[in-house]
Formats: sequence, structure tokens, C-alpha cells
Amino acid sequence: MNEPLFRGVCTALVTPYLGDSINYPMVEILLKRQIDAGIRSVVLSGTTGESPALSDSEKLELFRRAKSYVGNDCQIIAGTGSNNTAHTVRLSRLAQDAGVDGLLIVSPYYNKGTVESLEKHFSAVLQSVSVPIILYNVPSRTGQDMPVELYRRLSKQPSVAGVKEAGTDLTKITKIRTACGTKFSVWSGNDDLTVPVISLGGLGVVSVTANIAPAEVAAMTNAALDGDFDTAAELQSRLQVLNELMFCEVNPIPVKAAMRYIGYDCGCCRLPLGDPSPDTKKKLSSFFG
Repeated sequence: MNEPLFRGVCTALVTPYLGDSINYPMVEILLKRQIDAGIRSVVLSGTTGESPALSDSEKLELFRRAKSYVGNDCQIIAGTGSNNTAHTVRLSRLAQDAGVDGLLIVSPYYNKGTVESLEKHFSAVLQSVSVPIILYNVPSRTGQDMPVELYRRLSKQPSVAGVKEAGTDLTKITKIRTACGTKFSVWSGNDDLTVPVISLGGLGVVSVTANIAPAEVAAMTNAALDGDFDTAAELQSRLQVLNELMFCEVNPIPVKAAMRYIGYDCGCCRLPLGDPSPDTKKKLSSFFG
């Protein structure tokens, strides 16, 4: 790709529920709030959007409705990855048909894979669609840290946009840049590492915290991208307590509960996730007053 898919903040949006169904009026409210805060990209049906708990039909309806609502005001990036290659290819094609602007493809979990088999997995998806694809490395969820060698191989394919890197090894960012070049974008997958990743050449963050504080996360990220690291570091410090709170229990349990505190009732997480623990509720109540 010649141009990055996005620079700045891409919010990993929660999926709001009303009873057992997706709350589409709330989806539109949340999307408008992001756009009003200057956010121009969102991920739907990612980790924060409870992808494993959504059916394919729910995902596709969510993608269609969201893109119809935002039009050209915001990019819709669809989480379509799984640990089944054929299923990932099928859902990715259908998401493209639904009008999304890009795809987020998590590395296969549970069954994992070698560099060679992972290359075949991602290549099958890359060759089946024309929209840009963001690779998603999240070792804490998948049990496997995708190696830089895999990125190097995949970076040669024209439709790969880059990687959402949610590992914690900052030296890997430099290794990715060296191996893949500047056309292969790197975005932080950790809110608390946004500024350090940008300082090493990253282009922004796929953010959980931006569900709660989109304008503040955008200000921090934009300052870093503008090279004003004094301001960016100060803003990162101000957000640190909130960042920690969003991950005091498995994501997205805290962030969905926090949305209620700021006036956006998005329902509870679907099983096997559920309500926050009493300790998390106490922390949220203390923070949000």
C-alpha cells in the first residue's frame, strides 16, 4: 500500500446490546461520538467488540449498518479473523461485500501454527479480498507471538496494511520497521504504549480507552505524531490511571461497565464473559464518581 490505512486513533468499539440483540440505535450514538471527537477509524467486532460472542450474521449486519451510517466520515474496519482459515476467508469476503474499508485479522488462536502455515493462512485471506488488511498480534489472547519474519514475508503482498502490535516488547517495533520498511504500518495495540510505539515509528493506536475518552486519546496521539513528545508524554501520564482501569479485568468487561458510568448503557458482556467483579465495580465507581 502506498498510503497508510489510517494515522492516529482507531477506536476498538464496544458492541452495545439491548437484551439479547445488538442495540443499533446505540451503535449510531457511539459512532457519532467518535466522529465528533475527531476519530476517523473504528474497529467493529474486534476483541473489545466481543467478536467470539457474535454470530457471523450479527457481524455482517453490524458492518453494513455501521458503514451505511458513517458513510465517508469514518472508516469501518471489520474484525473477521478466526483460527479456521476457510471461515476467515468466507467472512472476510462477506465483510468486503458489506462495504467495510478494511479488515483486522487476528492470528490463529489455540491451534497456532508455524511461520510457514501462518503465512499460508494470512495469504489465503489477503488473496481473497481487495480491501486493506491489518494483521493483529495479541499474544495474551492467542498464546503465540507472531514473529517478525512472518511480517517480513507478508509485507510483500500489496493488500497488507500493517500490524496492530499488542505485544509488550518495544524492541520488536524497531525490528518490524527494519525488516518490513516504512510502507508496512505499525499501530500500537496497547493504550499504555501508544507514545513509545509512535516514537519508534508507529502510526497510532487501536484503542480501548478511546471508547471512554476519545478526544483525550486523539490529542495525545496527534501530539506524538506531530513530534511534540513532551505534550504527548504528559497526556499519556494523565490517561494512565484510566488505561489501567480499562484492563483491571479481562477486556471488555471494564470498558462496557465504564460506558454506563459516562451515560452510554451498552449492556453487559455476553457469556462466557459477564458482569464486572465487586472490586472492579468499586474501582469504577471511585474513578467516575
